[in-house]
Amino acid sequence: MSSVNSEVDSTLRPSMSGNESPPEIRVPHHVAIIMDGNARWAEKNGLTVSQGHRAGYDNIEPVTRALAKRGVKEATLFAFSTENWDRPSEEVEAIMELAKEAVGAGVKRFHTQGVKLRHVGYEKRLPAEIIANIKKAEELTSENNRFALNFAFDYGGRHEIVNAIRQIVSEGVCPDEIDEGLVAGHLFTSGIPDPDMIIRTGGEYRISNFMIWQSAYSEFYSSPQMWPDFGEHEVDEAIRAYSHRQRRFGRRPDSRS
Repeated sequence: MSSVNSEVDSTLRPSMSGNESPPEIRVPHHVAIIMDGNARWAEKNGLTVSQGHRAGYDNIEPVTRALAKRGVKEATLFAFSTENWDRPSEEVEAIMELAKEAVGAGVKRFHTQGVKLRHVGYEKRLPAEIIANIKKAEELTSENNRFALNFAFDYGGRHEIVNAIRQIVSEGVCPDEIDEGLVAGHLFTSGIPDPDMIIRTGGEYRISNFMIWQSAYSEFYSSPQMWPDFGEHEVDEAIRAYSHRQRRFGRRPDSRS
């Protein structure tokens, strides 16, 4: 876990008086976000659901910049779940159009900012154009190391685990050789560190089938702001809340082992 240093945005630093030293602010390495509330935001503002998803898409880049500015090194965004296919067809079509844009022109902006992109999820049901552009985006940004951004698109935690088990069985692995490391290596997120914190916007407290294996010891944070309104102030509030958590990983607070 990294501590805030001189390069991290000073907005996170508490104001102090005299010669008092500021308390340490711990910044999570990997933040996963359930981007919830686009449709409710649209209804609240008299807009269509498609316009709400557009506003949510437009918010991805500024939030990513805010996280990187504060010292976070990696983020995973829950963009489309395996259950979202059951939404009205016009809404699904609008999301797919945004996805095409995201893995088209949007990739160039992230690339110039040193962001490494990766798709996390099922691929067989996605349009061929999107899959082709995903592969190009991953290849183009593969050497970037300023920030890693993973898009969980057509992703579901249970499906991910079932898919991993099927792969392991198909490989003929002896049951006694199956351990957590082997399973993790067959997940869509293989090679990605588990999230230190999961943020859900929109005021809800459900995990909604998101990273259910990887979140075993993640700190959960719910923001009342709907995703299109989730900005730098909310990023700071989430990191402050994380910094005050005591992560024990099953151990006693005084345990040194």
